[in-house]
Amino acid sequence: MNINFLDLAKDNFEYCKSIRRAIHQNPELSFNEIETSKLIASELTNLGIKNFFALKSSIEEPENNIGVIGVLGVGERTVALRADIDALPIAESTSLEFSSRNQGVMHACGHDMHTAMLLTAAKILKENEKEINGRILLIFQPAEEMLPGGAKLILDSKILDGHKPEAFFGQHINPELQSGKIVTKSGPLMASTDEIHLTIHGKSTHAAQPHLGADPILASANIIQSLQNLLTKFKNPLEPAVISVTAINSGNTTNIIPDSAKMMGTIRTYNQELRELLKEKINSNIIDIAKQYDCTVENNILEGYPPLINNTETTELVQDVTKQILGENSYEIAEPKMWAEDFAYYSQIAPSTFWFLGVKNEDKPIFPLHNPNLNPDENALIQGTAIMSAIGIEYLNRI
Repeated sequence: MNINFLDLAKDNFEYCKSIRRAIHQNPELSFNEIETSKLIASELTNLGIKNFFALKSSIEEPENNIGVIGVLGVGERTVALRADIDALPIAESTSLEFSSRNQGVMHACGHDMHTAMLLTAAKILKENEKEINGRILLIFQPAEEMLPGGAKLILDSKILDGHKPEAFFGQHINPELQSGKIVTKSGPLMASTDEIHLTIHGKSTHAAQPHLGADPILASANIIQSLQNLLTKFKNPLEPAVISVTAINSGNTTNIIPDSAKMMGTIRTYNQELRELLKEKINSNIIDIAKQYDCTVENNILEGYPPLINNTETTELVQDVTKQILGENSYEIAEPKMWAEDFAYYSQIAPSTFWFLGVKNEDKPIFPLHNPNLNPDENALIQGTAIMSAIGIEYLNRI
């Protein structure tokens, strides 16, 4: 490599940290990332990078654009680097000096860090633009946290068609991993996600006379059991898959069988065929089970993100670049997660790799993603920025 990306990331650490903290203080929910997008566009403009907005906000006003795409370099070949920019509906409990100013909203998934690292990578790449053998797209994507997901909407909008990226790269912090460690693998990395929404309709009656009604709670209990039986019966034992019921709401007193029960849950797998089979079996089985208890079912399975499958060639590039820049011990083969990510949509249209960046500081309490106390080690911004910067240039030079 002709460029020392690690030193450049260290030189720009204060810039990266300041951007991260500014975004952290002003989090915005999915499809409403208006001020965040304005900040990103302003920074790119100040750096001399051409940029344009990706989507319209859910708030119907002419100036409410969300998501930003920057363009660096010239040439026929294009590679895309992606960061997500939305926050979560979580009340922050960190008491940091730069904690969220927006009540009930927090960057509890690290998207503030993802955005700051990509903006800092943009700064480094702009300063070394003559080394870019093609074009690099900088995708600051809204709405990763909410279906249908910003990635799908960006692709469906055809806004990238004029650029035709050959490959996509992205990263996500992981507080379970040592700070600065890069962890990924080729093949399945994260699962598909579909949402189960069921309403079981019965007939209310006195709890002492259950035979005069139709009990939706009893039907729900049997439906929950049947969902687990689907995994035993129809899934290869060597194939990962999860069906989890995460909420059941019904009734409000001890002596009345209610009219209805509502259930929610999720389906996760790496196998697209198994994904479709499980949804098909759920749709057919729950109707029959409810009928046994004289109940009916209102069923809505919302299709979520597809499985995230990393390409072998692009993943080998990430491994090679990481070891060159950060050292042999900085890279590890990932354990696949049953988490989900809408980056998966990009991986369906072009060779792509997504990796985890460790942000665990052993000297501080460790809190998981989506926790109100999440406080990632900011020093990991250096490694994440270095790798993101290098990948853009190295992909166009090597592959």
